[in-house]
Amino acid sequence: MEELLQGEHPIVLVDGVCHFCQGATKFIIKRDPKGIFHFASIQSEVGQKLMQKGGLRTDTMDTFVLIEKGQFYTRSTAALRIARRLRYAWPLLYAFIVVPKVLRNSVYNLIARNRYRWFGKSDQCMLPTPEIRERFIE
Repeated sequence: MEELLQGEHPIVLVDGVCHFCQGATKFIIKRDPKGIFHFASIQSEVGQKLMQKGGLRTDTMDTFVLIEKGQFYTRSTAALRIARRLRYAWPLLYAFIVVPKVLRNSVYNLIARNRYRWFGKSDQCMLPTPEIRERFIE
């Protein structure tokens, strides 16, 4: 587990059955051709262990987690830290990090609360294609 936490690849933990979260995962992969980010579902065994290791609740799926060199970032901070490492103009969004976290997270929380209703939910986690399978932690 420590090897994962301190590894060279940042880990993104997402709600594996949420269509919005699955879309976000695909969005990141498409704009990360170097394969910097690796992924795990919060519902998976490894996702649950990582959440526990970071002192995060394992009984709720309403957060988005980025783990970089052992540091855990959640919600809007995680999203902005990911954006700054993507291709094209996406790193410009990192400028929003100066907005107080309480304001950023209020928007994040609105989307998180309504994501199943607005975007839908699957019965199972997304199955990665063979081309990107090595970026998913099992």
